[in-house]
Amino acid sequence: MNEVIARKWYSVAEVAVMLGYGVTETKFLVLSGQIRSVKDGGSRRILSEWVDDYIRPVVDGQAA
Repeated sequence: MNEVIARKWYSVAEVAVMLGYGVTETKFLVLSGQIRSVKDGGSRRILSEWVDDYIRPVVDGQAA
């Protein structure tokens, strides 16, 4: 039986790739609180819902 385990959170570098941004720009978004994150040991982790929370107002602003 092959069970697929869904990822729960992502690193800043992975979110940068998801958004098509550079890592530096994504770190700024995280540190400024525009993208929510939690500290896990020495790393920042980001839930996919938090990426969606950042994207939603950007997309909604473009639709107007």
